Amino acid sequence: MKSLKRVFLPFICATLLSPVSMVSAQNVPLDKIEAVVNQEVILSSDITRMRKDIISRYNKGGQSLPADEDLQKQVLDKLISDRLQLQIADRMGLRINDAQLKQTLQQVAKDEGLSIAEFKEKITKQGDSYTAYVDMVRDELTINEIRQIQIRRRINISEQEVEQMVKRLNEHGQKTTQFNFSHIMLKVSQDDSEKQQQLIRNNAEQLAEQVEQGEDIRTLAVEYSQGPKALEGGQWGWRTIDEIPSLFANVFDDQTTQKGDLIGPFQTSMGFHVIKVLDKKGTENVITTEVNARHILIKSNIILSDDKAEQLLKEYRQEILEGSKTFEQLAKENSQDPGSAIKGGDLGWADPSMYVPEFRDLSLTLPIGEISQPFRTMHGWHILQVMDKRESDTTADATKQKAYGILFKQRFPAELYAWMNEIRQEAYIKINNPDYVMDAN
Repeated sequence: MKSLKRVFLPFICATLLSPVSMVSAQNVPLDKIEAVVNQEVILSSDITRMRKDIISRYNKGGQSLPADEDLQKQVLDKLISDRLQLQIADRMGLRINDAQLKQTLQQVAKDEGLSIAEFKEKITKQGDSYTAYVDMVRDELTINEIRQIQIRRRINISEQEVEQMVKRLNEHGQKTTQFNFSHIMLKVSQDDSEKQQQLIRNNAEQLAEQVEQGEDIRTLAVEYSQGPKALEGGQWGWRTIDEIPSLFANVFDDQTTQKGDLIGPFQTSMGFHVIKVLDKKGTENVITTEVNARHILIKSNIILSDDKAEQLLKEYRQEILEGSKTFEQLAKENSQDPGSAIKGGDLGWADPSMYVPEFRDLSLTLPIGEISQPFRTMHGWHILQVMDKRESDTTADATKQKAYGILFKQRFPAELYAWMNEIRQEAYIKINNPDYVMDAN
C-alpha cells in the first residue's frame, strides 16, 4: 500500500494544480512503474535507491562496477525477489520488533565508529532519508527471517547424518581450513537444448578466461552471475569445506586448494560455475559461550493484542522484582511455552545460536540475574532471565548442534534457490521496461 500511495500521489497532486503551476511543474519527472509484483509495484525511485546503495558499497570497497544496464537488471531482479518474500512474511504476520531493529542499527553505527545520532546525521548529509534507510534495514531483517523459516521447513536432516558429521568433526579435532571465495553461476534449465547448454558452457569458459587474465571476478559476478550472491560480487565469505554449499564443496581441498586458485568452469545440476579463491586461513578450536536461562512466553492473538501481552509481562516482571511472586511460579502459571513452563521457565544450558536472533542476542548481552523488559520474537512476547553463563570448549551437545548447523548451511543455498523459483512461478510479475527482463526460471 505504501508503494501504491506513492504511485497515485503525483496524479492527485496534478489534478489540484492550477494551469500556471502545471506549466512550471511539467519538467519534473514522474516516478514510473517499472514492474508489478502481485498487487504491488516497483518504482523507478526504488531502483535508484537500491542502485545508489550498491554503488556506494562497491566504491567503499574499491571495487569496479559492471555496465549500468547490467547493474539495473540485477537490481530489479533483487527488488522483485525481495518484494515476493516480504509479501509472504506479511501474510504470515511476521514482524521485526523495534528492539531488534534498534539493536541492528546500533551495531551498524558502531561498526562505523559512530553513535546513532552521528550515523543518522551522516545518512542525512549524504542526501538520503534516514527513515527510508531504517525501512530498508527492517526489510532486510524480515527477508532473512522469512528465509530461515521457509527453508528450515524444506530441509530434512536425519540423526544418522548428524552423527556422521559429529564423527567427522571429532576426527578433525575441529581444526579445519577456511576459504574466502567468489563465485559465478550461469543457470542451465532442464528444458535447455544441447546447443543452449553448450552456449552457456562457452560463456562460462570465457568468464574463467577473463578472470585468469586479471579481471575482478566480483565485478564479473555482479554483471553475469545468476547465483544467489550475484549482487555481493559472488562472495560467500569465510567458510570451511563443511560449510561450503554441497553443490561445489567437493572442488575444494584443505591441502591443495590455495589462495588465488581459479576453479572451473565445472557443471552441477544448477548450471556452470566459476570460482576464484580470494584467501585461505587456518582456524582454532571454537570456545562457545553458553547460557543458562529461563523465560516466560505470552502469545498475542485476536483477543490479546501485542500491547496487552507486553503490559501483562511488565506486570509479571514487577511482581518478581517486588517479591510478591517468583519467576518460577509465574512461568508455571502463565507461560505459553509448554516445554519450559512445567520447569518454571527453565531452558537449561544452551548455545544461544540455537535461539531466534532477538532471543539469542539478548541472552548474550543481558547481565546475569537481571530480568529483561518484555521483547517480541516470532514466537510471541517474552521476559528473560539469564541465570548463568560459561565458556565451554565444544561439548558433545554443542558439537551435535554444530554438525546440524553445518549440514543445514550446506543445503540452504540449493533449497533457497528452488524456493525462490517456486514463488516466482506462482506470482504475477509484469516488467514494463523490456531492457530489464530477467529469467524467472
